[in-house]
Amino acid sequence: MSNKISQKIVGYKVATEEQVKEAAAKETESNIIQMHEKVSRPEELAGSTYKIKTPMSDHALYLTINDIILNQGTDHELRRPFEVFINSKNMDHFQWIVALTRVLSAVFRKGGDCTFLVEEMKAVFDPQGGYFKPGGKFMPSLVAEIGWAIEDHLQKIGMLKKPEIPEHQQQIMNEKRAEFEGAAASPAAEANDFPPTAEVCKKCSVKASILMDGCMTCLNCGDSKCG
Repeated sequence: MSNKISQKIVGYKVATEEQVKEAAAKETESNIIQMHEKVSRPEELAGSTYKIKTPMSDHALYLTINDIILNQGTDHELRRPFEVFINSKNMDHFQWIVALTRVLSAVFRKGGDCTFLVEEMKAVFDPQGGYFKPGGKFMPSLVAEIGWAIEDHLQKIGMLKKPEIPEHQQQIMNEKRAEFEGAAASPAAEANDFPPTAEVCKKCSVKASILMDGCMTCLNCGDSKCG
């Protein structure tokens, strides 16, 4: 590509290799597409569907989150949530479900950090009381369970990091669990079950907190009042 020079050349300077690389990096960075509200929806989107079954209803909810892939095939490839759909045979909550999906989709398309939605939704409590899921996990409301499903999806696409328990702490938890079950003489029926006398952990909302050595310790997340 040729450029016409309309002014007299009075001097010149040869660019160094570092300057050329810096200019190329700036040009590449300027071409990176970030998530914003003006990004058009492609004809096809990849997504995941999560089944949410609660004891509050005979029918399950199906939460579908579709993702858009930005800068596909480059080193700056990003996968970001783009839209949300919730479907169910139960029409009792139709109005607020439609409103929720539209608000969530609007926040996703706005771009930026949308992970705050997870904590906001998980903090919603049903005035009629929550419920326990299989395995002893307490859900304060249906909205909170939708928030947990969204958190799981954001962890899968890399927007959130899954909290990991240190190896030494996990070993201590396993020892305490074995000691507790041995003292109670009532081993768990399955590997993922917790002792039936366990209480709900205030940190992870799982019914896995037991009293050991005079201190409440969670066998699921490791939270302990004794530090």
